[in-house]
Amino acid sequence: MNVTCGIPRNDRHGIRPVERKIISTISQSGAGSAAKGDQGDEMRDAGAKDIDDFSDPKLARFPAASVAPTNMVLPHKEDTGRGLGYASIFALLVYIGGAGLTSLAQLLIARIVGSTSYGIYSYVLAWTSVLAYLATLGFHVSLLRFVSAYSAKGRLDLVHGVIRFALQRSLAAATLFGIVGAALIFFFSDPSHKELQISQLLGMAAVPLVTAYALGATLVRAFGGGVSALLPERIVRDGLLLTLLGMAGLSGSWTPNAPLVMQAVLASSAITVGLVFVMATKFQPPGLRQVQPGDESREWWSAVPPMMLMAGLDVFISRAGVMVLGWTHHIREAGIFALGLNVALLVSLSLVAVSTMFAPTAAALHARGDRLALQQLFSRAALLSSGGALTMAIPMLAIIEPLLSWFGGDFSTAAPVARILILGYVFVALCGPQMLLLMMTGNEWAAAATMIVGAAASIIGCATGIALYGAPGAAVGLALALAIWNVAMSIYISKRLKIIPGLIFALTSFRTHAVEGQRRHWFLR
Repeated sequence: MNVTCGIPRNDRHGIRPVERKIISTISQSGAGSAAKGDQGDEMRDAGAKDIDDFSDPKLARFPAASVAPTNMVLPHKEDTGRGLGYASIFALLVYIGGAGLTSLAQLLIARIVGSTSYGIYSYVLAWTSVLAYLATLGFHVSLLRFVSAYSAKGRLDLVHGVIRFALQRSLAAATLFGIVGAALIFFFSDPSHKELQISQLLGMAAVPLVTAYALGATLVRAFGGGVSALLPERIVRDGLLLTLLGMAGLSGSWTPNAPLVMQAVLASSAITVGLVFVMATKFQPPGLRQVQPGDESREWWSAVPPMMLMAGLDVFISRAGVMVLGWTHHIREAGIFALGLNVALLVSLSLVAVSTMFAPTAAALHARGDRLALQQLFSRAALLSSGGALTMAIPMLAIIEPLLSWFGGDFSTAAPVARILILGYVFVALCGPQMLLLMMTGNEWAAAATMIVGAAASIIGCATGIALYGAPGAAVGLALALAIWNVAMSIYISKRLKIIPGLIFALTSFRTHAVEGQRRHWFLR
């Protein structure tokens, strides 16, 4: 059987048409319904001349403005919402599979190395993640916006140009961060803490690899392979990590400590990079490599400062508890907090899955100036993320203590941490994909400003909580920081974009439809 990217050939060709169908449905559903709807409908009038025919699978991924028919219409809200729902469920299934592998990997790591070494591993991985996502210069998100906008105009030259620009600058930054970080560790770390020092050096070596597969996955998503982009990072990477650690544990010839885990992370990340770029090559539009790359570097550079800041702060906020505990030399507590955090993050899977399909669609709707459709899409995304988070959170709150006891006696104390963080991430899911909404509408600096508020709140909250209650206090501080951050974004979005919170819009729309239904019923009587 021929295999590409770790996916059987038959399955790969089965996934790609489904993904094209999903993206086409989200972005351009309702294309043939001009005669059925009200010609005065606001959603369908705004920018109708810019809509392209997606009957061709190639055009579904990279529409050309020159072939756009004049009678095309924007999607009905029901079609857009239904497409987002199907796509999000499809993505969520992949995330659930990946989360299962991640949970198994974390269980194996915790049981093999113990709480102290697990704390070292978690602390090092937090720093690796922050530096790697800073090194993306924000292109792991902004590439979605640029590629979507340029491809909608048929500008393959600019698509080629921005990809080349992003890869060259980001990988150079990642390499620089890794080298400088390794030098600082080598010269200034305490040599008596050999396990921590070696783990940190391995973490710096992994920085360019994490940056590379983050950018590669973004390219696959931008080319229309939304679900395929999840497979290398969520399935292959953690599956390889699980396999390598299992083999090391069974062999008995390896010392079970944090450096062993970081070596496995390094190996699995390297293989993931290769797979994700092979997939990006498979999904790229025909003729992309042959076209001369265009240049709008001034615009691309202008997006770097806010997006880079957001990339680092996004990872930092979620890992603030682990990093503050590590800074204050509470390594064992950092491991306990990290395990509780990893369990709580399962609740956020629904939001991440919805965001995977929300981002390119939101960018396209904003480019057309269709605020009503964008409001409806955001509302549906908030409903989907909220429903998924609540469905997962309720049983997890009940079983969290026996679940964590499987990780060993030390880790059973992580149950209060996990419960607090679960509630925090439920609140985030109720707010919907606000950060992506800001970034896909060109409000990067506003998003960065709200993230600075969130990061400051997380540092203050975690530091205060640790001083008072240890790891559970850090969880309270992080949960409050998440709430402050999301409330700040909601206020800005309402005032600047005139888009109200998704759940509030859904509730008011439901009540309006209910009143209209009652009126029609009264008239018929």
